[in-house]
Amino acid sequence: MAISKRVSDRISTALKKYQAILTEARRRDIAESDTVVVIVDMLSDVLGYDKYVEVTTEAAIRGTYVDLAVKVADSVRFLVEAKAIGVELKDNHVKQTIDYGANQGVEWVVLTNGVVWRMYKINFSQPIDKSLVFEIDVLSIGPRDEQAIECLGTLSREGFTQSSMTALLQQRQATSKFSVAAILMSEPIITAVRRELRRYFPAVRIDDDVLCQCIENDILKREVVDSDDARQAHELIKKAIRKTARAKARAEAQSAADSSTPTPAKPTLPIQQ
Repeated sequence: MAISKRVSDRISTALKKYQAILTEARRRDIAESDTVVVIVDMLSDVLGYDKYVEVTTEAAIRGTYVDLAVKVADSVRFLVEAKAIGVELKDNHVKQTIDYGANQGVEWVVLTNGVVWRMYKINFSQPIDKSLVFEIDVLSIGPRDEQAIECLGTLSREGFTQSSMTALLQQRQATSKFSVAAILMSEPIITAVRRELRRYFPAVRIDDDVLCQCIENDILKREVVDSDDARQAHELIKKAIRKTARAKARAEAQSAADSSTPTPAKPTLPIQQ
């Protein structure tokens, strides 16, 4: 989505400010409670939420508490699970965050230690699943980083809608390293590579399975072919291929039907005597 210049400038200016704050906070290795204070300020200064009205601390969820809930006009936009700035975000923290959102029925959740911000969409399927929307390391980017501003702008008070978040997720999924890897191992690409190789080496017999194994084992990193994200991307690409094939078949069937429909003859005017 298009981020307004006002929002973009605010995010850029605030990121520069908080890069210095977070660097000092990490040097002092501040506790989780102090990290939460910084995160609340970032929700206000970077994302534009009113921290006195729209950011709720210690939101109760079925007998337990998530650190923060961002709520606008009585509607919870997303939950935030915070960790101390010196804590590395791990899989058990992700599970904890997803469980909070699933129990509350909130599909957008953030896991952060102030420096690293991860946004997830919860998929209310059986079993409950998740999709990573974006991950930003505030200390490793420039304050005018276009992708960071796009992601944070979509999450901001001005930019957040269900449709804008879904569009951002689809864009990030389509261009992720996992999706690109899945496409490289898809049948059309393997066929295209085999055709090119045979054009250059016509005497060599080239097998599709051998090509696929070569790409998977020797060219791509293990992470992008053997992980939950990789499997999710593989299913996403398979669905997209099937959807495209169905649309093409419908278009061809409609074209054939149109061409076989006889053109009605023009009425013959009576000859006046």
